[in-house]
Amino acid sequence: MSTESLDMLIVGAGISGIGVAYHYQKHFPNKTWQIVESRDALGGTWDLFRYPGIRSDSDMYTFGYQFKPWTSNKAISPGEDILEYLNETVREFGIDKNIRFGKRLVSADWDGEAAVWRCGLKDMATGELVTLSSRFLFMCSGYYNYDEGYEPDFPGREAFQGPVIHPQHWPEDVDIAGKRIIIIGSGATAITLAPTLAEGGATVTLLQRSPTYVISRPAEDPLANRLRKFLPASWTHGIVRWKNILMQMFLYQLSRRRPQVVKGLLLKGIRAQLGPDYDVKKHFKPSYNPWDQRICLVPDGDFFKAIRSGGVTMVTDHIDTFTLKGIRLQSGEQLQADIIISATGLKMELMAGVSVSVNQKPIRLSELVNYKGVMVSGLPNFAVSMGYTNASWTLKTDLVGKYVCRLIRYMDKKSFRSVCPVLPEEGLETIPIVDLQAGYIQRALDSLPRQGKTMPWRLHMNYLLDSWALRRVTRDGLQFEPEKKNGSTEPAMSVERISSAK
Repeated sequence: MSTESLDMLIVGAGISGIGVAYHYQKHFPNKTWQIVESRDALGGTWDLFRYPGIRSDSDMYTFGYQFKPWTSNKAISPGEDILEYLNETVREFGIDKNIRFGKRLVSADWDGEAAVWRCGLKDMATGELVTLSSRFLFMCSGYYNYDEGYEPDFPGREAFQGPVIHPQHWPEDVDIAGKRIIIIGSGATAITLAPTLAEGGATVTLLQRSPTYVISRPAEDPLANRLRKFLPASWTHGIVRWKNILMQMFLYQLSRRRPQVVKGLLLKGIRAQLGPDYDVKKHFKPSYNPWDQRICLVPDGDFFKAIRSGGVTMVTDHIDTFTLKGIRLQSGEQLQADIIISATGLKMELMAGVSVSVNQKPIRLSELVNYKGVMVSGLPNFAVSMGYTNASWTLKTDLVGKYVCRLIRYMDKKSFRSVCPVLPEEGLETIPIVDLQAGYIQRALDSLPRQGKTMPWRLHMNYLLDSWALRRVTRDGLQFEPEKKNGSTEPAMSVERISSAK
């Protein structure tokens, strides 16, 4: 068993971990840090998911990094382009030199006496356990279980004679040409898969229990493509990024305040795509309001084109049972299939199943409270990178990475060895951490940290408000411990404000 010591351990070499690593090494070039990644490749979601047509459902000017301009003409980009962008980023900034592949964090215990995290890393090839100590632990492992997706217990599943595929584990050798394929689901994955499979020669039926809001947007950003002819890439990226941030915020706020207006606009757009005779109300009018769940993005209307051409057929009904040759619905209708795809969602898992403890006392995430969307109560020198659910993921993870750098820089200046969010003595009324009705979130709410109703114990889910809230470190809710002197500790000092990290 070997032992190492670091200043910062980042868990996960996906889009969040790479972004955090950029900020950390930029601000602390003399500190020691590593990214540990359980898989043998970087990229997270964009390396794991290999189903046909995988792409971003956010524009790349906001989903990409602020510090790394997106230069492709494709604003809504295929997964392979995003993966290349991430590989290019780690090479350009030398981040790849500090990534340890095939190492999974399985346990993390805060040693209060030494003020370090004792981390147990499992070698995925040999099973060997390596112990590593780190002053700060930054979880960037995403929000879902990488090993398995969510699959309902479908009645009669064993009766179906063909393959049942979950998109999270897409086989390399599946032949779709000429096949009858049923896709179960109505989220972004299903709506991405359907036109791609139809284009590949399959006859596709998209089977949903209830509709989802869908919006069509150009795959390329006209403003970006015009500006790129005259302006440097960084200027173009910045202008289009802010334009899209403001558009995202406007749509979300309008959806929450005037849901009927947004609902009408979305349905009008779908009718324009599918024509007056299509039953838009049955297949595309959900019972919930826009942004109670994420709105699915369709680049250049490809999903609607596939419906118009007959390559994709929508069916809105409930499953009665799988049969030998397909699925029988509760209405009695029989759907024939050679392949069934269960695009039924993710299994949410906030910290990759890591066993967390403080001074050997196990910690349950559900008993903790979020602090500014960055840290959680009771865990010293610990951060979690969680992106937005109502905008591009990376917008929030970028803010989180920069805030932690501000926090650490101040701790170094004042010789603090630890910082921990501490709940007020009078207690705190809490609410669920995510206000989204998506199934994968609702199934996991009881296992997630909660949030308060007021700052600093809540999430804004608003880029401008979060930018303001995270521009400085305040004393509210934080407890600092100075470095030991002569075997003792001094009383924690209060912190009013620090300057921004540039």
